[in-house]
Amino acid sequence: MMSYIKKLIYGLLVLGMVQVNAQEVLTKQEAVQRALEHNYGIKIANNNVEVAKNNSSVFNTRHLPTLSTTAGANYNKSNQDITRQDGSNTNVTGAETKSYNASINLNYTIFDGLGRKYNYKQLKETQSLTELQARETIENTYLQMFTVYFQIAQLSENTKNLKTALNISNQRLQRARYQYDYGQSTRLEVLNAEVDVNNDSINYISSQQQFKNAKRGLNVILGGNQNINYSVETNVNFVELLSLDELLNNAKSNNVTLKQNDKNILISQYNIRANKANYLPTIGLSSSYGWNKSINPSTSFLAESSTNGLNTGLNLSWNLFDGGTTKTRVANAKIALENQQILKEQQVQTIESTLINAWEDYNNKLFIFKAQEKNVITATDNFNRTDEHYKLGQVSSIEFRQSQINLLNSQTALNTAKYNAKLKELELLQLAGELLNTAF
Repeated sequence: MMSYIKKLIYGLLVLGMVQVNAQEVLTKQEAVQRALEHNYGIKIANNNVEVAKNNSSVFNTRHLPTLSTTAGANYNKSNQDITRQDGSNTNVTGAETKSYNASINLNYTIFDGLGRKYNYKQLKETQSLTELQARETIENTYLQMFTVYFQIAQLSENTKNLKTALNISNQRLQRARYQYDYGQSTRLEVLNAEVDVNNDSINYISSQQQFKNAKRGLNVILGGNQNINYSVETNVNFVELLSLDELLNNAKSNNVTLKQNDKNILISQYNIRANKANYLPTIGLSSSYGWNKSINPSTSFLAESSTNGLNTGLNLSWNLFDGGTTKTRVANAKIALENQQILKEQQVQTIESTLINAWEDYNNKLFIFKAQEKNVITATDNFNRTDEHYKLGQVSSIEFRQSQINLLNSQTALNTAKYNAKLKELELLQLAGELLNTAF
């Protein structure tokens, strides 16, 4: 049984080395580029921007005239019996009447109380709002992607450390067996070493599986092939952030949520003006050029007639009282504007509070990261000394194992602290509206 376990472990180690050598490195910049090009949420957001552009086009604002054409033909065949005033009588069987018409018509609203002007401005601001929503989608995708990306990096380093720990445990097991064979150790030492090898093997295999699962999750975010095999960068460069006051000022002017709220306020203001336009009259221009021709039976006064000509006119309509509909719409639009202004005040306070909390949390995480770096140095030195004493028989296997576990725990804690600090930094940059302007 132990022989089988050893072979399995050896096979996993060799396979892991082959995979690492064969994998391409997916850099942070490449991951960002793939997400921008292939992420499904970003694609939908970009399509929504295109829809908003189409809606804000001049063709969708009633600023242009309408032009239409009509044409028709009618045919009638009937039996006619007529009596004139002088008493004469005419009877026609199968009397045919034919008529033809064609026209081209132009309609244009000259003035509509400025309603279409403010509707057009609303559509333009709605387009800008949609672009900000797309930006928010991109920012959230960035954070989601880097959360998984750094999880992969963390698992990659943890797996590497676990593999090192497994190698050390295997060496210890081999040493225990030699000592037992030569009567320098007990069977208990061998059994303890075997248990530790098994535990390290389980941890190593579990970490490998988590690593694969995380990569599949990243592939979904990147919108790419689920079978892409790659490794990721494990280096982390921290950005030199601005002061807290500067970050707060940037957030007020660049935070995507606040910018969206500004757009909603502007849209609400235009909506009030658009509704007020219903108080004013509407002036329209209509013009048409038409042609008509008719061919009549013998019972008709005219045998044939044809007309053509231009018809042009201005029209004015003014809804003097609409039952209070416009008044209600204006009042509700004002309330909607007030709600948007209240919402912005709330969002400003929320973002300020969130940013201050994130700033303090980020500095704490940086402190923890630096402290963990020192812990790793201390744990490494302690393990190396313990290893030397263990080989000389001056410390027990239990003390050696504890030193090994302390080193592994400190390395894992360092990786966790490093990536937690970086993710908090990205959150700060998003709150300040600087995430998309930062090089990764």
